[in-house]
Amino acid sequence: MTWVSRSVTLAGLILLAHSCYSAQEHVALSSAFATHALSQQHPGSSLPIDVCIETVVATLVICLGLVLGSQKLRPIQWHVWAGKVEREGAAGFLDGSGEVDKDYRGSPFGALESRPGFVDIRKQRREFAEWAKGSNKGSV
Repeated sequence: MTWVSRSVTLAGLILLAHSCYSAQEHVALSSAFATHALSQQHPGSSLPIDVCIETVVATLVICLGLVLGSQKLRPIQWHVWAGKVEREGAAGFLDGSGEVDKDYRGSPFGALESRPGFVDIRKQRREFAEWAKGSNKGSV
């Protein structure tokens, strides 16, 4: 995460902690007030609107900070991602610190390109026949 995303997330956490403290204080004061004034009971007094708004804003700020610090999403289509690997190589998967992403495995087509081709039986038979004719001439 970059310093911008960390600072936004930290600001959201501070706002959320303040809204939780405000809600706790409101409940404590409401219950203390209700015990002293038994004649005017407040059955289920709700939180003030500013505490509710602060909680929602704090949650949105935290979400924004986490989204800013997340990695770029990879394409869903495999051939798009594999094409990027083929074109750009490891340079296309550098993270913010300049290091290659830990999930980078190289070309997904590497195994297909490095495997042996199909066996050509006729070509091998011809080569063997030429070798056999060549070795018979020397022994006679």
